[in-house]
Amino acid sequence: MEGNQTSVTEFILVGFPLDTKTQMLLFGLFSLFFVLTLLGNGVILGLISLDSRLHTPMYFFLSHLAIVDLAYACSTVPQMLLNLLSPAQPVSFAGCITQTFLFLSFAHTECLLLVVMSYDRYVAIYHPLRYSVIMSWRVCLTLAVTSWVFGVLLALVHLVLLLPLPFCGPQQVNHFFCEIIAVLKLACADTHINETMVLAGAVSVLVGPFSSVVVSYIHILCAILKIRSGEGRQKAFSTCSSHLCVFGLFYGTAIITYVGPRHGDSKEGKKYLLLFHSLFNPMLNPLIYSLRNKEVKAALKRMLHKERS
Repeated sequence: MEGNQTSVTEFILVGFPLDTKTQMLLFGLFSLFFVLTLLGNGVILGLISLDSRLHTPMYFFLSHLAIVDLAYACSTVPQMLLNLLSPAQPVSFAGCITQTFLFLSFAHTECLLLVVMSYDRYVAIYHPLRYSVIMSWRVCLTLAVTSWVFGVLLALVHLVLLLPLPFCGPQQVNHFFCEIIAVLKLACADTHINETMVLAGAVSVLVGPFSSVVVSYIHILCAILKIRSGEGRQKAFSTCSSHLCVFGLFYGTAIITYVGPRHGDSKEGKKYLLLFHSLFNPMLNPLIYSLRNKEVKAALKRMLHKERS
């Protein structure tokens, strides 16, 4: 058996097996969403960079979230669009493994950044008088760099375990990009350790942080209800609800995808869920923060007024 095995040098992404007309429709629709993702996150980055009023810890972390969302979308969506145009287009082994690594790196980093942003809101509302001391620029930079470093290192663990596996066929990855679980199913060896590490990694960056953020938001809610000023309470609710929406969308879809059951009819459903996770989440994040945040809307108005002047 081993003598007849040949090493796979390229993969074919199954994507969404639809008729040609539907694929062209989806190509146009998803291309529009991708452009909106680039524009939305680009506008958020531009506003935070150019408006000095947004040079605060909260918007510092939001700028990093925008960068991750841009990278996150760029690591999967272009390949999906190409696959819609040419379904049988092969992907090289190196390209597929690189995409897996980049997707995991950005996904882990976004998980950790959302936890850091929750901590920032917790300090701002629960310890307002000590906020500037606790969330100094040195602390903010350390938290942001730590999120990026740990995100990449966690992805590197999966990459080190994935590379030694032999791939001898079939070549078809049952996904719209080189998602790690779908790639592992093509290995001609026991992948129990890999799957266990994927589950362990998901629990460490999803379930644990999710529980801690839920507890912190309970404390935040109690603190907000104690605020006497109606305007102060409304501002606190506005900033926290924006982050809570983004947090819920990202963590909800990720937990269902990687911690939920991996057998039965749920496989195809999770493929579509991951489509929402990788395409719509990065597009919705800037919309949520801009529509529900008065400071971002005010900065956008000032920027438009300057352009007109």
